[in-house]
Amino acid sequence: MALTLNLNGTTQEVEAEPGTPLLWVIRDELKLTGTKFGCGVASCGACTVHVNGEPVRSCQTYIEDLDGAEVTTIEGITSKEAKAVQQAWVELDVVQCGYCQSGQIMSAVGLLTENPKPSVDEINDYMYGNACRCATYQRIRAAVQRASEILEA
Repeated sequence: MALTLNLNGTTQEVEAEPGTPLLWVIRDELKLTGTKFGCGVASCGACTVHVNGEPVRSCQTYIEDLDGAEVTTIEGITSKEAKAVQQAWVELDVVQCGYCQSGQIMSAVGLLTENPKPSVDEINDYMYGNACRCATYQRIRAAVQRASEILEA
């Protein structure tokens, strides 16, 4: 099946079988490898991208549901929230192994877009579905708080 996506601000024609997860189209067809495969069942968050501005798990988002959709991957995220999150991630040296970080960042950007001044509990609740094998949760939480401060400045 053929469809059109707006991927990171560029119109892309995509050919994929119905039932193909967006993750595989992004990685295999479009060769953008920043979005990671983690679990395949939408439990870990490594594959998080934005579809029409909302964070979704691309491993369980099927291509046939996306004709005409705006899809943003870690390679294309450029909002003020994204810049604040990226700055905070670097300032606080969040990354350990780094595998989950694109999904963590995409979720953090989604949170700060929706709620620029989240409480610790709101951060914990929103980021809950993003697993980090290295357990850098305290640094991730601190970086989301720092990004919120950057946005406020």
